[in-house]
Amino acid sequence: MITAIDTNVLLDILIPNPQFLQKSLTALETAFAEGTLILSETVYAELASQFDHHDTVQAFLIDSHIQLHHATPDALYLASEAWKTYHTHRPQHLTCPTCGHQNPFPHCSNCNHVFSMRQHIISDFLIGAHAQTLANRLLTRDRGFYRTYFTNLTLFFPQ
Repeated sequence: MITAIDTNVLLDILIPNPQFLQKSLTALETAFAEGTLILSETVYAELASQFDHHDTVQAFLIDSHIQLHHATPDALYLASEAWKTYHTHRPQHLTCPTCGHQNPFPHCSNCNHVFSMRQHIISDFLIGAHAQTLANRLLTRDRGFYRTYFTNLTLFFPQ
């Protein structure tokens, strides 16, 4: 079993996030016991921002038994297709994360041009496509996004 790891799970452990630390650590240990742990270049870059030196990132990955696997052209193309779908069908309202109320985007009071907030960035799509093409599943806390744009991707959640 090959498990790709999303950045949020690793940051839960490194920072640490008291709410998710134990769940993410247990899920990572379970994934390791079941097979190989990999990450994409995108996750590597996001993760590396938390370290002072390249050697310490490498040491963390070695100690954690996590391997860097480079994206294939198929993975990159899949990410571009999902990104295109997202932009075509992106919601036209912001949703309150607490109550779910839909709020229209703010607009310019001078010309009424509608501003949009970028809710997902290309890195999210690169992580999902990498996992779908190079792994059996993705270890992540992001349930809805990957289910929506990567329907063939098996997700593994910290519980």
